[in-house]
Amino acid sequence: MNSQRILSLFCSMYMIAFMAYMLAPLAIMAAASFNVSSIPTISPWKGFTMEWFSILFRDRILWDATLNSIIIAVGVILLAVPTGLAGALLLMQMQSKSRNLLYAILISPILTPGVIVGISTLIFWNKLGVSGGLFLSVIGQTSFIASFCMLIFMARLQRFDQSLEEAALDLGASQQQVFFKVTLPFLRPTVLTAIGISFLQSFENYNTTLFVIGAKNTMTMRIAGMVRLGLTPETNALAVIFIVLTIAAAVAFELKRRVEKRREAVLKEMKKREDAAIPLIVSDSFPDKMPDMAA
Repeated sequence: MNSQRILSLFCSMYMIAFMAYMLAPLAIMAAASFNVSSIPTISPWKGFTMEWFSILFRDRILWDATLNSIIIAVGVILLAVPTGLAGALLLMQMQSKSRNLLYAILISPILTPGVIVGISTLIFWNKLGVSGGLFLSVIGQTSFIASFCMLIFMARLQRFDQSLEEAALDLGASQQQVFFKVTLPFLRPTVLTAIGISFLQSFENYNTTLFVIGAKNTMTMRIAGMVRLGLTPETNALAVIFIVLTIAAAVAFELKRRVEKRREAVLKEMKKREDAAIPLIVSDSFPDKMPDMAA
């Protein structure tokens, strides 16, 4: 057995161990949600049941909290994505020495603990007469999620060709037309990425939301409360639903990507055939040896 074979075998064993380490807890958790036992465990196995899913769907408090999480996440998307885009455009166009200082200020919310962000948001808005609730949760989460969006947009803008905007302006386009016809189409994939990250960051947030949500509840706070009172397989059932939704979304995305890739390959092949057919048409239209008109 040569060294390459040993290295390949070691890599395979490492990947198997790594995947088992990552997926085994999820598999055990999913199996526990189908166990009759009121304690989330697979040992001892007392029988198969779907009762915990039924209990989960009847938990109105949890679903109301989940709806609050979705409402907050949508509000964060509507604020964080445009704010992050504006910050990225501003930083990419600045050439002064204050650019680094402004960059440090704009990303500082990411480095600030969520507890500090939540408390400071609550104190500031309370002085303005705004009490805790969904609105304040959106404001508090946007203060740091917008920084994530800004970094994503800046990474994309670093590959943007500024000459495209200059050419559009030279052709008579306004700044608004340049943004919507040139810049925004280039940033469209990044906008979708920023929306996804904003939703996930908001949906699972706990530290900041705890201080600004007031008397209301979110899904993460509800689950945390259930953990304090003692775990039940109902929580495992909720996790199974999220796992299934995540896998379904990943499969749908992969299928869509493959369809688009196949379509691009077909279009590329058609263009190649068209390019190969052009010389034949030209040679037929203009033969090398023209007939002798005098003859």
